[in-house]
Amino acid sequence: MMLSALILLTTAACAGLMAWPKLANNRLWRATLTPLASIIGSGFLVLGPILDDRFGAYGLLAMAALCAMAAMFGSAIRFNIAAYDQDGWIAGSPVERLESISSWVLAFAYIISVAYYLNLFGAFGVSLADVDQDFSAKLLTTAMFAFILVIGWTRGFSALERLEQISVGLKLAVIGGLLVGLASYFGAKASAGALVLNTPQVTGWNAVAMLFGLIVTVQGFETSRYLGETYSAKTRIASMRLAQIISTAIYLVYIGLVTFVFAREDLHFSETAVVDMMGMVAPILTVLLVVAALSAQFSAAVADTSGSGGLFEELTHGRVSSRVGYLLLIVVGIALTWTADVFEIIAYASRAFAAYYAIQAGIAAHFAHRNKPFGPLCISYAALMVLGLAITLYGTPVEGGAE
Repeated sequence: MMLSALILLTTAACAGLMAWPKLANNRLWRATLTPLASIIGSGFLVLGPILDDRFGAYGLLAMAALCAMAAMFGSAIRFNIAAYDQDGWIAGSPVERLESISSWVLAFAYIISVAYYLNLFGAFGVSLADVDQDFSAKLLTTAMFAFILVIGWTRGFSALERLEQISVGLKLAVIGGLLVGLASYFGAKASAGALVLNTPQVTGWNAVAMLFGLIVTVQGFETSRYLGETYSAKTRIASMRLAQIISTAIYLVYIGLVTFVFAREDLHFSETAVVDMMGMVAPILTVLLVVAALSAQFSAAVADTSGSGGLFEELTHGRVSSRVGYLLLIVVGIALTWTADVFEIIAYASRAFAAYYAIQAGIAAHFAHRNKPFGPLCISYAALMVLGLAITLYGTPVEGGAE
Protein backbone atom coordinates (compact mmCIF):
# COMPACT_ATOMS: atom_id res chain seq x y z
CA MET A 1 0.00 0.00 0.00
CA MET A 2 2.82 2.36 0.89
CA LEU A 3 4.60 1.56 -2.37
CA SER A 4 1.46 2.22 -4.42
CA ALA A 5 1.06 5.57 -2.68
CA LEU A 6 4.71 6.43 -3.42
CA ILE A 7 4.25 5.47 -7.09
CA LEU A 8 1.12 7.61 -7.42
CA LEU A 9 2.83 10.53 -5.66
CA THR A 10 5.85 10.28 -7.98
CA THR A 11 3.63 10.01 -11.05
CA ALA A 12 1.66 13.08 -9.97
CA ALA A 13 4.88 15.00 -9.27
CA CYS A 14 6.29 14.11 -12.70
CA ALA A 15 3.00 15.11 -14.35
CA GLY A 16 3.16 18.42 -12.51
CA LEU A 17 6.73 18.95 -13.72
CA MET A 18 5.68 18.23 -17.32
CA ALA A 19 2.93 20.85 -16.99
CA TRP A 20 5.18 23.45 -15.30
CA PRO A 21 4.98 26.47 -17.64
CA LYS A 22 8.69 27.28 -17.40
CA LEU A 23 9.53 23.79 -18.69
CA ALA A 24 6.53 23.27 -20.98
CA ASN A 25 7.19 26.57 -22.77
CA ASN A 26 10.96 26.12 -23.04
CA ARG A 27 11.78 26.02 -26.75
CA LEU A 28 14.52 23.39 -26.52
CA TRP A 29 12.34 21.17 -24.31
CA ARG A 30 9.41 21.43 -26.73
CA ALA A 31 11.72 20.44 -29.58
CA THR A 32 13.08 17.55 -27.47
CA LEU A 33 9.66 16.12 -26.65
CA THR A 34 8.96 14.95 -30.20
CA PRO A 35 11.99 12.63 -30.55
CA LEU A 36 11.92 11.70 -26.85
CA ALA A 37 8.29 10.56 -27.06
CA SER A 38 9.11 8.36 -30.04
CA ILE A 39 12.25 6.81 -28.57
CA ILE A 40 10.77 5.72 -25.25
CA GLY A 41 7.24 5.03 -26.42
CA SER A 42 6.59 1.50 -27.57
CA GLY A 43 10.09 0.31 -26.75
CA PHE A 44 9.56 0.90 -23.05
CA LEU A 45 6.56 -1.43 -23.12
CA VAL A 46 8.26 -4.40 -24.78
CA LEU A 47 11.98 -4.16 -24.10
CA GLY A 48 11.93 -5.15 -20.42
CA PRO A 49 10.26 -8.54 -20.94
CA ILE A 50 12.14 -9.23 -24.20
CA LEU A 51 15.63 -8.52 -22.87
CA ASP A 52 15.02 -10.23 -19.54
CA ASP A 53 13.54 -13.35 -21.13
CA ARG A 54 15.90 -13.72 -24.11
CA PHE A 55 19.16 -12.18 -22.86
CA GLY A 56 18.84 -12.96 -19.15
CA ALA A 57 21.69 -11.57 -17.06
CA TYR A 58 23.09 -9.88 -20.19
CA GLY A 59 19.93 -7.80 -20.70
CA LEU A 60 21.60 -4.60 -19.54
CA LEU A 61 24.51 -5.18 -21.92
CA ALA A 62 22.03 -5.76 -24.77
CA MET A 63 20.23 -2.52 -23.90
CA ALA A 64 23.53 -0.63 -23.89
CA ALA A 65 24.30 -2.05 -27.35
CA LEU A 66 20.92 -0.90 -28.70
CA CYS A 67 21.42 2.59 -27.26
CA ALA A 68 24.96 2.72 -28.70
CA MET A 69 23.67 1.85 -32.20
CA ALA A 70 20.97 4.50 -31.89
CA ALA A 71 23.55 7.06 -30.73
CA MET A 72 25.77 6.35 -33.73
CA PHE A 73 22.93 6.65 -36.23
CA GLY A 74 21.77 9.79 -34.44
CA SER A 75 25.25 11.26 -34.84
CA ALA A 76 25.11 10.70 -38.60
CA ILE A 77 21.71 12.38 -38.89
CA ARG A 78 22.85 15.35 -36.78
CA PHE A 79 25.88 15.66 -39.05
CA ASN A 80 23.55 15.80 -42.05
CA ILE A 81 21.35 18.46 -40.42
CA ALA A 82 24.41 20.68 -39.94
CA ALA A 83 25.76 19.98 -43.44
CA TYR A 84 22.43 20.72 -45.10
CA ASP A 85 22.01 23.90 -43.07
CA GLN A 86 25.44 25.07 -44.20
CA ASP A 87 25.40 24.09 -47.87
CA GLY A 88 21.95 22.76 -48.80
CA TRP A 89 21.42 20.07 -51.44
CA ILE A 90 22.66 20.61 -54.97
CA ALA A 91 19.71 20.02 -57.32
CA GLY A 92 20.12 16.79 -59.26
CA SER A 93 23.18 15.72 -57.26
CA PRO A 94 23.67 12.11 -56.07
CA VAL A 95 23.14 13.30 -52.50
CA GLU A 96 19.78 14.82 -53.38
CA ARG A 97 18.74 11.56 -55.06
CA LEU A 98 19.88 9.59 -52.02
CA GLU A 99 17.86 11.90 -49.80
CA SER A 100 14.79 11.30 -51.98
CA ILE A 101 15.30 7.53 -51.73
CA SER A 102 15.67 7.77 -47.95
CA SER A 103 12.40 9.71 -47.76
CA TRP A 104 10.63 6.94 -49.69
CA VAL A 105 12.10 4.35 -47.35
CA LEU A 106 11.01 6.41 -44.34
CA ALA A 107 7.46 6.71 -45.71
CA PHE A 108 7.19 2.91 -45.92
CA ALA A 109 8.88 2.51 -42.54
CA TYR A 110 6.12 4.68 -41.08
CA ILE A 111 3.54 2.30 -42.54
CA ILE A 112 5.06 -0.63 -40.66
CA SER A 113 5.59 1.39 -37.48
CA VAL A 114 1.89 2.33 -37.36
CA ALA A 115 1.05 -1.38 -37.54
CA TYR A 116 3.49 -1.91 -34.68
CA TYR A 117 1.94 0.86 -32.57
CA LEU A 118 -1.67 -0.18 -33.15
CA ASN A 119 -1.01 -3.87 -32.60
CA LEU A 120 0.47 -2.96 -29.23
CA PHE A 121 -2.58 -0.74 -28.65
CA GLY A 122 -4.82 -3.73 -29.35
CA ALA A 123 -2.82 -6.06 -27.12
CA PHE A 124 -2.81 -3.64 -24.18
CA GLY A 125 -6.43 -2.67 -24.79
CA VAL A 126 -7.64 -6.20 -24.03
CA SER A 127 -4.87 -7.18 -21.59
CA LEU A 128 -7.02 -6.71 -18.49
CA ALA A 129 -10.17 -8.29 -19.97
CA ASP A 130 -11.21 -11.95 -19.71
CA VAL A 131 -11.42 -12.57 -23.47
CA ASP A 132 -9.56 -14.40 -26.23
CA GLN A 133 -6.53 -12.13 -26.08
CA ASP A 134 -5.08 -12.70 -29.55
CA PHE A 135 -8.31 -12.54 -31.57
CA SER A 136 -9.79 -9.68 -29.54
CA ALA A 137 -6.56 -7.69 -29.82
CA LYS A 138 -6.56 -8.05 -33.61
CA LEU A 139 -10.22 -6.94 -33.77
CA LEU A 140 -9.48 -3.87 -31.65
CA THR A 141 -6.41 -3.06 -33.76
CA THR A 142 -8.46 -3.33 -36.97
CA ALA A 143 -11.13 -1.06 -35.50
CA MET A 144 -8.48 1.54 -34.62
CA PHE A 145 -7.08 1.41 -38.15
CA ALA A 146 -10.59 2.09 -39.47
CA PHE A 147 -11.08 4.93 -36.97
CA ILE A 148 -7.81 6.58 -37.99
CA LEU A 149 -8.71 6.28 -41.68
CA VAL A 150 -12.10 7.94 -41.08
CA ILE A 151 -10.48 10.78 -39.10
CA GLY A 152 -7.78 11.28 -41.72
CA TRP A 153 -10.26 11.34 -44.61
CA THR A 154 -12.92 13.50 -43.02
CA ARG A 155 -11.38 15.89 -40.53
CA GLY A 156 -7.62 15.52 -40.82
CA PHE A 157 -5.39 14.96 -37.82
CA SER A 158 -5.10 18.52 -36.55
CA ALA A 159 -7.97 17.86 -34.16
CA LEU A 160 -5.91 15.11 -32.53
CA GLU A 161 -2.61 16.99 -32.22
CA ARG A 162 -3.33 18.01 -28.63
CA LEU A 163 -3.66 14.34 -27.69
CA GLU A 164 -0.01 13.78 -28.61
CA GLN A 165 1.13 16.53 -26.23
CA ILE A 166 -0.99 15.10 -23.40
CA SER A 167 0.16 11.53 -24.01
CA VAL A 168 3.83 12.51 -23.85
CA GLY A 169 3.41 14.05 -20.41
CA LEU A 170 1.31 11.11 -19.22
CA LYS A 171 3.83 8.58 -20.48
CA LEU A 172 6.82 10.30 -18.86
CA ALA A 173 4.91 10.68 -15.59
CA VAL A 174 4.02 6.96 -15.51
CA ILE A 175 7.64 6.04 -16.33
CA GLY A 176 8.76 8.16 -13.38
CA GLY A 177 6.38 6.32 -11.05
CA LEU A 178 7.33 2.95 -12.51
CA LEU A 179 11.06 3.53 -12.00
CA VAL A 180 10.52 4.54 -8.38
CA GLY A 181 8.43 1.41 -7.81
CA LEU A 182 11.04 -0.78 -9.50
CA ALA A 183 13.87 0.80 -7.51
CA SER A 184 12.03 0.06 -4.26
CA TYR A 185 11.34 -3.52 -5.38
CA PHE A 186 14.98 -3.94 -6.40
CA GLY A 187 16.14 -2.61 -3.04
CA ALA A 188 13.92 -5.06 -1.17
CA LYS A 189 15.19 -7.97 -3.28
CA ALA A 190 18.81 -6.92 -2.78
CA SER A 191 18.35 -6.59 0.99
CA ALA A 192 16.91 -10.10 1.10
CA GLY A 193 19.73 -11.48 -1.06
CA ALA A 194 17.13 -12.52 -3.64
CA LEU A 195 18.48 -10.89 -6.82
CA VAL A 196 18.51 -13.29 -9.78
CA LEU A 197 20.75 -13.98 -12.78
CA ASN A 198 18.72 -15.62 -15.54
CA THR A 199 20.54 -17.74 -18.11
CA PRO A 200 20.37 -16.18 -21.60
CA GLN A 201 18.11 -17.92 -24.11
CA VAL A 202 20.06 -16.62 -27.11
CA THR A 203 23.81 -16.33 -27.66
CA GLY A 204 26.29 -15.64 -30.43
CA TRP A 205 24.97 -14.65 -33.86
CA ASN A 206 21.35 -15.33 -32.86
CA ALA A 207 21.67 -12.71 -30.12
CA VAL A 208 23.20 -10.18 -32.55
CA ALA A 209 20.51 -10.80 -35.18
CA MET A 210 17.81 -10.43 -32.54
CA LEU A 211 19.29 -7.09 -31.42
CA PHE A 212 19.24 -6.00 -35.07
CA GLY A 213 15.53 -6.84 -35.12
CA LEU A 214 14.92 -4.59 -32.10
CA ILE A 215 16.44 -1.34 -33.39
CA VAL A 216 12.96 0.14 -33.89
CA THR A 217 12.48 0.11 -30.09
CA VAL A 218 15.04 2.92 -29.80
CA GLN A 219 14.01 4.61 -33.05
CA GLY A 220 12.46 8.06 -33.18
CA PHE A 221 15.40 10.42 -32.83
CA GLU A 222 15.32 11.11 -36.57
CA THR A 223 12.07 13.06 -36.16
CA SER A 224 14.16 16.06 -35.07
CA ARG A 225 15.41 16.31 -38.63
CA TYR A 226 11.93 17.07 -39.95
CA LEU A 227 11.11 19.97 -37.64
CA GLY A 228 12.89 22.52 -39.82
CA GLU A 229 9.81 24.69 -40.31
CA THR A 230 9.61 25.25 -36.55
CA TYR A 231 13.16 25.01 -35.19
CA SER A 232 16.63 26.04 -36.33
CA ALA A 233 19.28 23.46 -37.21
CA LYS A 234 21.10 24.23 -33.97
CA THR A 235 17.97 23.59 -31.89
CA ARG A 236 17.11 20.39 -33.78
CA ILE A 237 20.63 19.04 -33.30
CA ALA A 238 20.56 19.90 -29.58
CA SER A 239 17.07 18.46 -29.15
CA MET A 240 17.99 15.14 -30.76
CA ARG A 241 21.13 14.84 -28.64
CA LEU A 242 19.23 15.68 -25.44
CA ALA A 243 16.42 13.23 -26.30
CA GLN A 244 18.94 10.45 -26.84
CA ILE A 245 20.78 11.21 -23.60
CA ILE A 246 17.56 11.22 -21.55
CA SER A 247 16.13 8.10 -23.22
CA THR A 248 19.42 6.21 -22.84
CA ALA A 249 19.54 7.04 -19.12
CA ILE A 250 15.90 5.94 -18.66
CA TYR A 251 16.39 2.71 -20.59
CA LEU A 252 19.60 1.72 -18.81
CA VAL A 253 18.10 2.36 -15.36
CA TYR A 254 14.90 0.52 -16.31
CA ILE A 255 16.61 -2.55 -17.77
CA GLY A 256 19.22 -2.52 -15.01
CA LEU A 257 16.43 -2.82 -12.43
CA VAL A 258 14.30 -5.32 -14.37
CA THR A 259 17.13 -7.69 -15.27
CA PHE A 260 17.94 -8.80 -11.75
CA VAL A 261 14.58 -9.04 -9.97
CA PHE A 262 12.40 -11.38 -12.05
CA ALA A 263 13.15 -15.10 -12.06
CA ARG A 264 12.48 -16.96 -15.31
CA GLU A 265 9.41 -18.67 -13.88
CA ASP A 266 7.97 -15.19 -13.24
CA LEU A 267 8.22 -14.31 -16.94
CA HIS A 268 5.17 -15.16 -19.04
CA PHE A 269 6.48 -13.95 -22.37
CA SER A 270 4.06 -11.94 -24.53
CA GLU A 271 3.70 -8.44 -25.97
CA THR A 272 1.95 -7.33 -22.76
CA ALA A 273 4.22 -9.23 -20.35
CA VAL A 274 5.29 -5.93 -18.79
CA VAL A 275 1.79 -5.61 -17.26
CA ASP A 276 2.15 -8.89 -15.38
CA MET A 277 5.72 -8.08 -14.38
CA MET A 278 4.88 -4.66 -12.99
CA GLY A 279 1.81 -6.10 -11.26
CA MET A 280 4.24 -8.09 -9.13
CA VAL A 281 5.90 -4.82 -8.10
CA ALA A 282 2.66 -2.96 -7.30
CA PRO A 283 -0.90 -3.60 -8.58
CA ILE A 284 -1.41 0.11 -9.31
CA LEU A 285 1.25 -0.10 -12.01
CA THR A 286 -0.89 -2.40 -14.19
CA VAL A 287 -3.60 0.23 -14.53
CA LEU A 288 -1.14 3.10 -15.00
CA LEU A 289 0.78 1.18 -17.66
CA VAL A 290 -2.31 0.23 -19.65
CA VAL A 291 -3.65 3.82 -19.61
CA ALA A 292 -0.27 5.25 -20.63
CA ALA A 293 0.19 2.56 -23.31
CA LEU A 294 -3.18 3.20 -24.94
CA SER A 295 -2.65 6.95 -25.00
CA ALA A 296 0.93 6.74 -26.24
CA GLN A 297 0.36 4.11 -28.92
CA PHE A 298 -2.66 5.90 -30.37
CA SER A 299 -0.94 9.29 -30.51
CA ALA A 300 2.21 7.74 -32.05
CA ALA A 301 0.08 5.98 -34.67
CA VAL A 302 -1.68 9.25 -35.54
CA ALA A 303 1.64 11.09 -35.83
CA ASP A 304 3.22 8.47 -38.12
CA THR A 305 0.05 8.11 -40.23
CA SER A 306 0.05 11.85 -40.78
CA GLY A 307 3.79 11.85 -41.51
CA SER A 308 3.54 8.98 -43.97
CA GLY A 309 0.61 10.48 -45.87
CA GLY A 310 2.38 13.82 -46.06
CA LEU A 311 5.58 12.21 -47.35
CA PHE A 312 3.74 10.31 -50.10
CA GLU A 313 2.07 13.52 -51.26
CA GLU A 314 5.35 15.44 -51.17
CA LEU A 315 7.44 12.76 -52.89
CA THR A 316 4.92 12.25 -55.71
CA HIS A 317 4.42 16.02 -56.09
CA GLY A 318 0.73 15.64 -55.32
CA ARG A 319 0.04 12.74 -57.68
CA VAL A 320 -0.62 10.55 -54.65
CA SER A 321 -2.66 12.53 -52.14
CA SER A 322 -2.15 12.20 -48.42
CA ARG A 323 -5.59 10.56 -48.20
CA VAL A 324 -4.52 7.83 -50.63
CA GLY A 325 -1.38 7.47 -48.54
CA TYR A 326 -3.52 6.94 -45.44
CA LEU A 327 -5.53 4.28 -47.29
CA LEU A 328 -2.35 2.44 -48.34
CA LEU A 329 -1.09 2.54 -44.76
CA ILE A 330 -4.36 1.16 -43.36
CA VAL A 331 -4.56 -1.66 -45.94
CA VAL A 332 -0.97 -2.76 -45.28
CA GLY A 333 -1.41 -2.34 -41.53
CA ILE A 334 -4.52 -4.51 -41.37
CA ALA A 335 -2.83 -7.15 -43.54
CA LEU A 336 0.14 -7.23 -41.16
CA THR A 337 -2.20 -7.40 -38.17
CA TRP A 338 -3.86 -10.61 -39.35
CA THR A 339 -0.79 -12.31 -40.86
CA ALA A 340 2.03 -11.47 -38.40
CA ASP A 341 2.46 -11.18 -34.66
CA VAL A 342 3.75 -8.09 -32.88
CA PHE A 343 7.31 -9.38 -32.68
CA GLU A 344 7.45 -10.06 -36.41
CA ILE A 345 6.13 -6.55 -37.08
CA ILE A 346 8.81 -5.13 -34.75
CA ALA A 347 11.49 -6.91 -36.82
CA TYR A 348 9.98 -5.65 -40.11
CA ALA A 349 9.88 -2.10 -38.77
CA SER A 350 13.47 -2.38 -37.49
CA ARG A 351 14.70 -3.45 -40.91
CA ALA A 352 12.81 -0.64 -42.64
CA PHE A 353 14.23 2.02 -40.33
CA ALA A 354 17.70 0.46 -40.54
CA ALA A 355 17.56 0.90 -44.33
CA TYR A 356 16.73 4.57 -43.79
CA TYR A 357 19.58 4.94 -41.30
CA ALA A 358 22.00 3.23 -43.71
CA ILE A 359 21.20 5.77 -46.42
CA GLN A 360 21.56 8.65 -43.97
CA ALA A 361 24.93 7.27 -42.84
CA GLY A 362 25.97 7.07 -46.50
CA ILE A 363 25.01 10.72 -46.99
CA ALA A 364 27.00 11.64 -43.86
CA ALA A 365 30.01 9.73 -45.23
CA HIS A 366 29.72 11.75 -48.47
CA PHE A 367 29.69 15.07 -46.62
CA ALA A 368 32.56 13.98 -44.37
CA HIS A 369 34.57 12.83 -47.42
CA ARG A 370 33.99 16.19 -49.07
CA ASN A 371 35.41 17.95 -46.01
CA LYS A 372 38.33 15.53 -45.54
CA PRO A 373 38.73 12.73 -48.10
CA PHE A 374 38.91 9.31 -46.45
CA GLY A 375 39.28 10.92 -43.05
CA PRO A 376 38.28 9.18 -39.78
CA LEU A 377 34.77 10.65 -39.86
CA CYS A 378 34.18 9.53 -43.44
CA ILE A 379 35.36 5.99 -42.67
CA SER A 380 33.25 5.87 -39.48
CA TYR A 381 30.05 6.86 -41.29
CA ALA A 382 30.80 4.45 -44.13
CA ALA A 383 31.17 1.65 -41.56
CA LEU A 384 27.90 2.78 -39.99
CA MET A 385 26.22 2.53 -43.39
CA VAL A 386 27.41 -1.09 -43.60
CA LEU A 387 25.98 -1.73 -40.11
CA GLY A 388 22.62 -0.29 -41.22
CA LEU A 389 22.61 -2.56 -44.26
CA ALA A 390 23.48 -5.58 -42.06
CA ILE A 391 20.54 -4.79 -39.76
CA THR A 392 18.27 -4.46 -42.81
CA LEU A 393 19.32 -7.87 -44.11
CA TYR A 394 19.72 -9.89 -40.93
CA GLY A 395 17.40 -8.52 -38.24
CA THR A 396 15.21 -11.34 -36.89
CA PRO A 397 11.99 -11.42 -34.81
CA VAL A 398 12.32 -12.19 -31.12
CA GLU A 399 10.56 -15.56 -31.28
CA GLY A 400 12.27 -16.53 -34.52
CA GLY A 401 15.68 -15.91 -33.00
CA ALA A 402 15.24 -18.00 -29.89
CA GLU A 403 17.31 -21.08 -29.49
